[in-house]
Amino acid sequence: MTNATATAARPARKDLIKAFVASLSGTSLEWYDFAAYSVASALVFGQLFFPSHDPLSGTLLAFSTYAVGYVSRPLGGFVFGRLGDVLGRKQVLVITLLITGISTVLIGLLPTHDQVGALGAVLLVVLRFAQGVGIGGEWGGAVLLSSEYGSEKHRGFWASAAQIGPPAGNLLANGVLAGLAAGLTSEQFMSWGWRVAFLLSAVLVIFGLWIRVKLEETPVFQEIQQKGEQAGAPVREVLTQEPRALIAGILSRVGPDVLYALFTVFVLTYATQQLDMPKSWAVTGVMLGSSLQLFLMPLAGALSDRFGRRRVYAVGAVGGLVWPFVFFPLVGGGSAGLLIVGVIVGLIWHALMYGPQAAFIAEQFSPALRATGASLAYTLAGIIGGALAPLLFTSLYAYFDTWVAPACYLAATCVVTLIGLWLSRTATPAGSR
Repeated sequence: MTNATATAARPARKDLIKAFVASLSGTSLEWYDFAAYSVASALVFGQLFFPSHDPLSGTLLAFSTYAVGYVSRPLGGFVFGRLGDVLGRKQVLVITLLITGISTVLIGLLPTHDQVGALGAVLLVVLRFAQGVGIGGEWGGAVLLSSEYGSEKHRGFWASAAQIGPPAGNLLANGVLAGLAAGLTSEQFMSWGWRVAFLLSAVLVIFGLWIRVKLEETPVFQEIQQKGEQAGAPVREVLTQEPRALIAGILSRVGPDVLYALFTVFVLTYATQQLDMPKSWAVTGVMLGSSLQLFLMPLAGALSDRFGRRRVYAVGAVGGLVWPFVFFPLVGGGSAGLLIVGVIVGLIWHALMYGPQAAFIAEQFSPALRATGASLAYTLAGIIGGALAPLLFTSLYAYFDTWVAPACYLAATCVVTLIGLWLSRTATPAGSR
Protein backbone atom coordinates (compact mmCIF):
# COMPACT_ATOMS: atom_id res chain seq x y z
CA MET A 1 0.00 0.00 0.00
CA THR A 2 1.38 3.41 -0.92
CA ASN A 3 1.74 6.19 1.62
CA ALA A 4 -1.03 8.10 -0.14
CA THR A 5 -3.34 5.12 0.07
CA ALA A 6 -2.48 4.52 3.71
CA THR A 7 -3.20 8.15 4.51
CA ALA A 8 -6.50 7.97 2.64
CA ALA A 9 -7.45 4.82 4.54
CA ARG A 10 -6.76 6.42 7.92
CA PRO A 11 -8.09 9.98 7.87
CA ALA A 12 -7.48 12.26 10.80
CA ARG A 13 -10.32 12.45 13.30
CA LYS A 14 -10.83 16.14 12.54
CA ASP A 15 -11.47 15.22 8.90
CA LEU A 16 -13.97 12.56 10.00
CA ILE A 17 -15.81 15.10 12.15
CA LYS A 18 -15.69 17.64 9.32
CA ALA A 19 -17.25 15.08 6.96
CA PHE A 20 -19.94 14.30 9.54
CA VAL A 21 -20.80 18.01 9.87
CA ALA A 22 -20.76 18.53 6.09
CA SER A 23 -23.13 15.61 5.56
CA LEU A 24 -25.40 16.68 8.41
CA SER A 25 -25.53 20.37 7.50
CA GLY A 26 -26.17 19.78 3.82
CA THR A 27 -28.93 17.25 4.26
CA SER A 28 -30.49 19.35 7.03
CA LEU A 29 -30.64 22.32 4.69
CA GLU A 30 -32.12 20.34 1.83
CA TRP A 31 -34.66 18.69 4.08
CA TYR A 32 -35.54 22.04 5.58
CA ASP A 33 -36.47 23.07 2.06
CA PHE A 34 -38.40 19.86 1.46
CA ALA A 35 -40.15 19.95 4.85
CA ALA A 36 -41.16 23.59 4.44
CA TYR A 37 -42.94 22.57 1.28
CA SER A 38 -44.55 19.57 2.98
CA VAL A 39 -45.96 21.65 5.83
CA ALA A 40 -47.11 24.36 3.45
CA SER A 41 -48.89 21.70 1.35
CA ALA A 42 -50.96 20.72 4.36
CA LEU A 43 -51.64 24.24 5.67
CA VAL A 44 -51.30 26.81 2.88
CA PHE A 45 -50.91 25.67 -0.73
CA GLY A 46 -54.36 24.14 -1.07
CA GLN A 47 -55.94 27.56 -0.55
CA LEU A 48 -53.40 29.72 -2.37
CA PHE A 49 -52.60 27.67 -5.46
CA PHE A 50 -55.47 25.15 -5.73
CA PRO A 51 -58.60 27.01 -4.55
CA SER A 52 -61.72 24.91 -4.18
CA HIS A 53 -65.01 25.06 -2.36
CA ASP A 54 -64.09 21.70 -0.82
CA PRO A 55 -61.06 22.01 1.50
CA LEU A 56 -60.29 18.29 1.13
CA SER A 57 -60.08 18.60 -2.66
CA GLY A 58 -57.65 21.49 -2.35
CA THR A 59 -55.51 19.47 0.03
CA LEU A 60 -55.50 16.52 -2.35
CA LEU A 61 -54.24 18.73 -5.17
CA ALA A 62 -51.58 20.24 -2.92
CA PHE A 63 -50.41 16.76 -1.92
CA SER A 64 -50.23 15.87 -5.62
CA THR A 65 -47.49 18.48 -6.03
CA TYR A 66 -45.88 17.05 -2.88
CA ALA A 67 -45.63 13.74 -4.76
CA VAL A 68 -43.88 15.42 -7.71
CA GLY A 69 -40.87 16.02 -5.47
CA TYR A 70 -40.57 12.26 -5.00
CA VAL A 71 -41.25 11.28 -8.61
CA SER A 72 -38.41 13.54 -9.79
CA ARG A 73 -35.91 12.05 -7.34
CA PRO A 74 -34.87 9.11 -9.56
CA LEU A 75 -33.67 11.60 -12.17
CA GLY A 76 -31.40 13.17 -9.54
CA GLY A 77 -30.35 9.73 -8.31
CA PHE A 78 -29.62 8.53 -11.84
CA VAL A 79 -27.59 11.57 -12.88
CA PHE A 80 -25.78 12.47 -9.68
CA GLY A 81 -25.41 8.92 -8.37
CA ARG A 82 -23.57 8.02 -11.57
CA LEU A 83 -21.40 11.14 -11.31
CA GLY A 84 -20.63 10.26 -7.70
CA ASP A 85 -19.09 6.96 -8.81
CA VAL A 86 -17.29 8.47 -11.81
CA LEU A 87 -16.16 11.92 -10.60
CA GLY A 88 -16.36 11.63 -6.82
CA ARG A 89 -18.74 12.11 -3.91
CA LYS A 90 -17.87 15.71 -3.02
CA GLN A 91 -18.36 17.45 -6.36
CA VAL A 92 -21.97 16.43 -6.89
CA LEU A 93 -22.97 17.56 -3.40
CA VAL A 94 -22.22 21.20 -4.17
CA ILE A 95 -24.43 21.04 -7.27
CA THR A 96 -27.35 19.33 -5.52
CA LEU A 97 -27.23 21.86 -2.71
CA LEU A 98 -27.56 24.74 -5.17
CA ILE A 99 -30.40 23.10 -7.10
CA THR A 100 -32.54 22.53 -4.02
CA GLY A 101 -31.76 25.86 -2.36
CA ILE A 102 -32.44 28.04 -5.41
CA SER A 103 -35.70 26.19 -6.13
CA THR A 104 -36.89 26.80 -2.58
CA VAL A 105 -36.11 30.51 -2.66
CA LEU A 106 -38.06 30.84 -5.91
CA ILE A 107 -41.08 29.11 -4.33
CA GLY A 108 -41.08 31.90 -1.75
CA LEU A 109 -41.39 34.43 -4.58
CA LEU A 110 -44.19 32.72 -6.53
CA PRO A 111 -47.41 34.56 -7.40
CA THR A 112 -50.57 32.80 -6.18
CA HIS A 113 -53.70 31.70 -8.05
CA ASP A 114 -55.42 35.01 -7.26
CA GLN A 115 -52.57 36.87 -8.98
CA VAL A 116 -51.77 34.79 -12.08
CA GLY A 117 -54.33 31.99 -12.13
CA ALA A 118 -53.20 28.47 -12.99
CA LEU A 119 -49.69 29.68 -13.91
CA GLY A 120 -48.85 29.90 -10.21
CA ALA A 121 -49.66 26.21 -9.72
CA VAL A 122 -47.66 25.24 -12.81
CA LEU A 123 -44.59 27.10 -11.57
CA LEU A 124 -45.02 25.53 -8.14
CA VAL A 125 -44.96 22.05 -9.69
CA VAL A 126 -41.84 22.89 -11.77
CA LEU A 127 -39.94 24.11 -8.72
CA ARG A 128 -41.11 21.14 -6.67
CA PHE A 129 -39.73 18.91 -9.44
CA ALA A 130 -36.36 20.68 -9.20
CA GLN A 131 -36.36 20.23 -5.41
CA GLY A 132 -36.83 16.50 -5.91
CA VAL A 133 -33.94 16.30 -8.39
CA GLY A 134 -31.65 17.96 -5.86
CA ILE A 135 -32.74 15.70 -3.00
CA GLY A 136 -32.44 12.62 -5.23
CA GLY A 137 -28.82 13.43 -5.98
CA GLU A 138 -28.01 14.55 -2.45
CA TRP A 139 -28.67 11.50 -0.32
CA GLY A 140 -26.31 8.96 -1.86
CA GLY A 141 -23.37 11.37 -1.86
CA ALA A 142 -24.07 12.66 1.64
CA VAL A 143 -24.27 9.14 3.07
CA LEU A 144 -20.93 8.17 1.54
CA LEU A 145 -19.34 11.46 2.49
CA SER A 146 -19.61 10.60 6.19
CA SER A 147 -19.57 6.79 6.13
CA GLU A 148 -16.51 6.43 3.88
CA TYR A 149 -14.42 8.54 6.23
CA GLY A 150 -15.14 6.20 9.14
CA SER A 151 -14.23 2.57 9.79
CA GLU A 152 -16.55 -0.33 8.91
CA LYS A 153 -16.85 -1.12 12.61
CA HIS A 154 -18.59 2.20 13.30
CA ARG A 155 -20.17 2.85 9.91
CA GLY A 156 -23.72 2.78 11.23
CA PHE A 157 -23.03 5.70 13.56
CA TRP A 158 -21.07 7.86 11.12
CA ALA A 159 -23.45 7.23 8.22
CA SER A 160 -26.34 8.41 10.39
CA ALA A 161 -25.17 12.00 9.82
CA ALA A 162 -27.14 12.11 6.58
CA GLN A 163 -30.14 10.53 8.33
CA ILE A 164 -30.31 13.28 10.95
CA GLY A 165 -30.96 15.76 8.13
CA PRO A 166 -34.70 15.02 7.72
CA PRO A 167 -35.69 15.48 11.38
CA ALA A 168 -33.34 18.47 11.74
CA GLY A 169 -34.71 20.08 8.61
CA ASN A 170 -38.27 19.17 9.55
CA LEU A 171 -37.79 20.61 13.02
CA LEU A 172 -36.38 23.84 11.65
CA ALA A 173 -39.09 24.19 8.99
CA ASN A 174 -41.93 23.49 11.42
CA GLY A 175 -40.36 25.81 13.98
CA VAL A 176 -40.05 28.68 11.51
CA LEU A 177 -43.57 28.22 10.16
CA ALA A 178 -45.03 27.79 13.66
CA GLY A 179 -43.25 30.92 14.84
CA LEU A 180 -44.54 32.88 11.87
CA ALA A 181 -48.06 31.57 12.38
CA ALA A 182 -47.96 32.48 16.08
CA GLY A 183 -46.51 35.96 15.54
CA LEU A 184 -48.75 36.99 12.67
CA THR A 185 -52.45 37.18 12.11
CA SER A 186 -54.02 34.52 9.90
CA GLU A 187 -54.37 37.08 7.12
CA GLN A 188 -50.71 38.11 7.36
CA PHE A 189 -49.49 34.52 7.43
CA MET A 190 -51.54 33.54 4.38
CA SER A 191 -50.60 36.73 2.54
CA TRP A 192 -46.82 36.84 3.00
CA GLY A 193 -45.73 35.16 6.25
CA TRP A 194 -45.36 31.65 4.78
CA ARG A 195 -42.95 33.04 2.16
CA VAL A 196 -40.37 33.94 4.78
CA ALA A 197 -39.69 30.26 5.53
CA PHE A 198 -38.77 29.66 1.90
CA LEU A 199 -36.70 32.82 1.46
CA LEU A 200 -34.59 31.91 4.51
CA SER A 201 -33.18 29.05 2.46
CA ALA A 202 -30.79 31.51 0.78
CA VAL A 203 -28.93 32.02 4.07
CA LEU A 204 -28.75 28.29 4.69
CA VAL A 205 -27.40 27.57 1.20
CA ILE A 206 -24.47 29.93 1.75
CA PHE A 207 -23.59 28.19 5.01
CA GLY A 208 -23.85 24.73 3.45
CA LEU A 209 -21.62 25.65 0.53
CA TRP A 210 -18.99 27.09 2.87
CA ILE A 211 -18.82 23.75 4.71
CA ARG A 212 -18.72 21.51 1.65
CA VAL A 213 -16.22 23.29 -0.59
CA LYS A 214 -13.56 23.01 2.13
CA LEU A 215 -13.85 19.22 2.42
CA GLU A 216 -11.57 16.67 0.73
CA GLU A 217 -12.84 13.72 -1.30
CA THR A 218 -13.60 10.56 0.70
CA PRO A 219 -10.68 8.16 1.37
CA VAL A 220 -12.55 5.27 -0.24
CA PHE A 221 -13.06 7.11 -3.52
CA GLN A 222 -9.45 8.35 -3.47
CA GLU A 223 -8.34 4.72 -3.26
CA ILE A 224 -10.70 3.73 -6.08
CA GLN A 225 -9.20 6.50 -8.23
CA GLN A 226 -5.63 5.49 -7.41
CA LYS A 227 -6.33 1.89 -8.43
CA GLY A 228 -8.30 2.91 -11.54
CA GLU A 229 -11.38 1.00 -10.38
CA GLN A 230 -14.06 3.56 -11.30
CA ALA A 231 -17.08 2.00 -12.96
CA GLY A 232 -17.43 2.78 -16.66
CA ALA A 233 -21.23 2.42 -16.76
CA PRO A 234 -22.34 2.32 -13.10
CA VAL A 235 -26.09 2.34 -13.72
CA ARG A 236 -25.92 -0.62 -16.10
CA GLU A 237 -23.52 -2.45 -13.81
CA VAL A 238 -25.81 -2.04 -10.79
CA LEU A 239 -28.78 -3.36 -12.76
CA THR A 240 -26.92 -6.35 -14.19
CA GLN A 241 -24.42 -7.26 -11.47
CA GLU A 242 -26.17 -6.31 -8.22
CA PRO A 243 -29.95 -6.45 -8.83
CA ARG A 244 -30.76 -8.22 -5.55
CA ALA A 245 -28.96 -5.49 -3.61
CA LEU A 246 -31.00 -2.86 -5.46
CA ILE A 247 -34.32 -4.64 -4.79
CA ALA A 248 -33.47 -5.11 -1.11
CA GLY A 249 -32.51 -1.45 -0.78
CA ILE A 250 -35.71 -0.27 -2.47
CA LEU A 251 -38.07 -2.45 -0.43
CA SER A 252 -36.36 -1.65 2.87
CA ARG A 253 -37.11 2.05 2.40
CA VAL A 254 -40.82 1.86 1.66
CA GLY A 255 -42.12 1.45 5.22
CA PRO A 256 -40.02 4.24 6.78
CA ASP A 257 -41.04 6.66 4.03
CA VAL A 258 -44.76 6.00 4.49
CA LEU A 259 -44.50 6.06 8.28
CA TYR A 260 -42.71 9.41 8.15
CA ALA A 261 -45.34 10.85 5.79
CA LEU A 262 -48.12 9.87 8.18
CA PHE A 263 -46.57 11.38 11.30
CA THR A 264 -45.16 14.57 9.77
CA VAL A 265 -47.54 15.44 6.91
CA PHE A 266 -50.89 13.63 6.98
CA VAL A 267 -51.24 14.05 10.74
CA LEU A 268 -51.43 17.83 10.23
CA THR A 269 -54.42 17.49 7.92
CA TYR A 270 -56.09 14.73 9.92
CA ALA A 271 -55.85 16.58 13.21
CA THR A 272 -57.09 19.91 11.87
CA GLN A 273 -59.73 18.84 9.32
CA GLN A 274 -61.05 15.58 10.78
CA LEU A 275 -60.62 16.09 14.54
CA ASP A 276 -61.06 19.89 14.59
CA MET A 277 -57.88 20.32 16.63
CA PRO A 278 -55.78 23.51 16.51
CA LYS A 279 -52.86 23.39 14.06
CA SER A 280 -50.44 24.05 16.90
CA TRP A 281 -51.16 20.71 18.60
CA ALA A 282 -50.08 18.57 15.65
CA VAL A 283 -47.13 20.84 14.87
CA THR A 284 -45.97 20.55 18.50
CA GLY A 285 -46.03 16.77 18.29
CA VAL A 286 -44.02 16.80 15.05
CA MET A 287 -41.46 19.21 16.52
CA LEU A 288 -41.00 17.24 19.74
CA GLY A 289 -40.75 13.95 17.86
CA SER A 290 -38.23 15.43 15.43
CA SER A 291 -36.19 16.80 18.34
CA LEU A 292 -36.02 13.34 19.87
CA GLN A 293 -35.00 11.84 16.52
CA LEU A 294 -31.89 14.02 16.46
CA PHE A 295 -30.54 11.79 19.22
CA LEU A 296 -32.34 8.54 18.42
CA MET A 297 -31.05 8.23 14.86
CA PRO A 298 -27.32 8.22 15.67
CA LEU A 299 -28.15 5.97 18.64
CA ALA A 300 -29.98 3.57 16.32
CA GLY A 301 -27.02 3.70 13.93
CA ALA A 302 -24.64 2.87 16.79
CA LEU A 303 -26.92 0.05 17.96
CA SER A 304 -26.82 -1.39 14.45
CA ASP A 305 -23.02 -1.44 14.68
CA ARG A 306 -23.33 -3.56 17.81
CA PHE A 307 -26.38 -5.76 17.16
CA GLY A 308 -26.64 -5.76 13.36
CA ARG A 309 -28.43 -3.52 10.86
CA ARG A 310 -31.28 -5.90 10.08
CA ARG A 311 -32.15 -6.59 13.71
CA VAL A 312 -32.50 -2.94 14.74
CA TYR A 313 -34.24 -2.09 11.45
CA ALA A 314 -36.74 -4.94 11.91
CA VAL A 315 -37.69 -3.78 15.42
CA GLY A 316 -38.65 -0.40 13.95
CA ALA A 317 -40.59 -2.02 11.10
CA VAL A 318 -42.65 -4.20 13.45
CA GLY A 319 -43.33 -1.21 15.69
CA GLY A 320 -44.40 0.85 12.68
CA LEU A 321 -46.71 -1.94 11.56
CA VAL A 322 -48.56 -2.08 14.89
CA TRP A 323 -48.57 1.56 15.99
CA PRO A 324 -51.22 3.06 13.61
CA PHE A 325 -53.82 0.71 15.09
CA VAL A 326 -53.02 2.22 18.47
CA PHE A 327 -52.50 5.81 17.35
CA PHE A 328 -55.80 6.54 15.60
CA PRO A 329 -58.09 5.31 18.42
CA LEU A 330 -55.78 7.06 20.89
CA VAL A 331 -56.26 10.51 19.34
CA GLY A 332 -59.93 10.10 18.46
CA GLY A 333 -61.03 11.69 21.72
CA GLY A 334 -59.45 15.03 20.82
CA SER A 335 -56.77 15.10 23.53
CA ALA A 336 -53.77 17.32 22.79
CA GLY A 337 -51.51 15.28 25.06
CA LEU A 338 -52.40 11.96 23.45
CA LEU A 339 -51.95 13.42 19.96
CA ILE A 340 -48.47 14.67 20.83
CA VAL A 341 -47.46 11.39 22.50
CA GLY A 342 -48.83 9.41 19.56
CA VAL A 343 -46.81 11.38 17.02
CA ILE A 344 -43.64 11.09 19.12
CA VAL A 345 -43.95 7.30 19.44
CA GLY A 346 -44.57 7.01 15.70
CA LEU A 347 -41.37 8.93 15.00
CA ILE A 348 -39.45 6.72 17.45
CA TRP A 349 -40.30 3.66 15.32
CA HIS A 350 -39.22 5.63 12.27
CA ALA A 351 -35.87 6.50 13.88
CA LEU A 352 -35.11 2.82 14.55
CA MET A 353 -35.41 2.17 10.82
CA TYR A 354 -34.00 5.39 9.46
CA GLY A 355 -30.92 5.58 11.71
CA PRO A 356 -29.27 2.37 10.37
CA GLN A 357 -30.70 2.84 6.88
CA ALA A 358 -27.79 4.76 5.33
CA ALA A 359 -25.16 2.18 6.30
CA PHE A 360 -27.54 -0.68 5.55
CA ILE A 361 -28.22 0.43 1.96
CA ALA A 362 -24.64 1.51 1.22
CA GLU A 363 -23.30 -1.86 2.36
CA GLN A 364 -25.49 -3.68 -0.13
CA PHE A 365 -23.26 -2.44 -2.98
CA SER A 366 -19.58 -2.76 -3.85
CA PRO A 367 -17.52 0.45 -3.36
CA ALA A 368 -17.20 1.30 -7.07
CA LEU A 369 -21.00 1.17 -7.52
CA ARG A 370 -22.02 2.43 -4.10
CA ALA A 371 -23.08 6.00 -5.00
CA THR A 372 -25.18 4.84 -7.95
CA GLY A 373 -26.70 1.86 -6.17
CA ALA A 374 -27.56 3.75 -2.99
CA SER A 375 -28.98 6.70 -4.93
CA LEU A 376 -31.16 4.50 -7.14
CA ALA A 377 -32.44 2.48 -4.18
CA TYR A 378 -33.25 5.65 -2.25
CA THR A 379 -35.00 7.50 -5.07
CA LEU A 380 -36.90 4.62 -6.66
CA ALA A 381 -38.26 3.64 -3.24
CA GLY A 382 -39.50 7.20 -2.83
CA ILE A 383 -41.89 6.81 -5.75
CA ILE A 384 -43.72 3.81 -4.31
CA GLY A 385 -43.32 5.02 -0.72
CA GLY A 386 -43.22 8.66 0.29
CA ALA A 387 -44.41 10.14 -3.00
CA LEU A 388 -47.90 8.71 -2.85
CA ALA A 389 -48.27 8.36 0.90
CA PRO A 390 -49.96 11.69 1.85
CA LEU A 391 -52.22 11.48 -1.19
CA LEU A 392 -53.18 7.87 -0.46
CA PHE A 393 -53.72 8.53 3.24
CA THR A 394 -56.08 11.38 2.39
CA SER A 395 -57.85 9.47 -0.40
CA LEU A 396 -58.27 6.29 1.62
CA TYR A 397 -59.72 8.17 4.54
CA ALA A 398 -62.08 10.13 2.27
CA TYR A 399 -63.27 7.00 0.45
CA PHE A 400 -63.70 4.62 3.39
CA ASP A 401 -64.47 7.29 6.00
CA THR A 402 -62.46 5.41 8.62
CA TRP A 403 -58.92 5.49 9.97
CA VAL A 404 -58.62 1.71 9.49
CA ALA A 405 -57.90 2.12 5.77
CA PRO A 406 -54.80 4.34 6.12
CA ALA A 407 -53.64 2.23 9.07
CA CYS A 408 -53.79 -0.94 6.96
CA TYR A 409 -51.93 0.83 4.16
CA LEU A 410 -49.08 1.75 6.51
CA ALA A 411 -48.98 -1.77 7.96
CA ALA A 412 -48.69 -3.25 4.46
CA THR A 413 -45.71 -1.03 3.63
CA CYS A 414 -43.94 -2.13 6.81
CA VAL A 415 -44.39 -5.73 5.67
CA VAL A 416 -42.73 -4.74 2.37
CA THR A 417 -39.79 -3.37 4.38
CA LEU A 418 -39.45 -6.63 6.30
CA ILE A 419 -39.31 -8.49 2.97
CA GLY A 420 -36.52 -6.15 1.86
CA LEU A 421 -34.58 -6.92 5.04
CA TRP A 422 -34.98 -10.64 4.41
CA LEU A 423 -33.59 -10.25 0.87
CA SER A 424 -30.62 -8.16 1.97
CA ARG A 425 -27.03 -9.18 2.48
CA THR A 426 -26.08 -10.15 6.00
CA ALA A 427 -22.63 -8.60 5.58
CA THR A 428 -20.89 -6.10 3.37
CA PRO A 429 -19.96 -7.24 -0.15
CA ALA A 430 -16.56 -8.73 -0.78
CA GLY A 431 -13.99 -6.00 -1.15
CA SER A 432 -16.16 -3.44 0.63
CA ARG A 433 -14.32 -0.62 2.30
